Amino acid sequence: MDKGSRITGAARDQLAAELKAAYEGGASIRSIADSTGRSYGFVHHILTEAGVILRRRGGDTRSKPSS
Repeated sequence: MDKGSRITGAARDQLAAELKAAYEGGASIRSIADSTGRSYGFVHHILTEAGVILRRRGGDTRSKPSS
C-alpha cells in the first residue's frame, strides 16, 4: 500500500483489524502512525471507526499503594 493512498473495502477492514490489535497490544497511536507511514489523525480515525475505546493521554498516573 502506498503512503497516502485511499484504502477502502476489505483492505480498510484488514488495516483496521491490524491497527486495533497493535493499539490493544499497548502501542500508542503515535507509534502506530510512525510505523505505518500514516498520520496520527488517520490512525485515530480508523481506530475510532473500528470501535476501539481509546486510552487517556499520559498513561497510568495512579500510584500503586505501598505495602
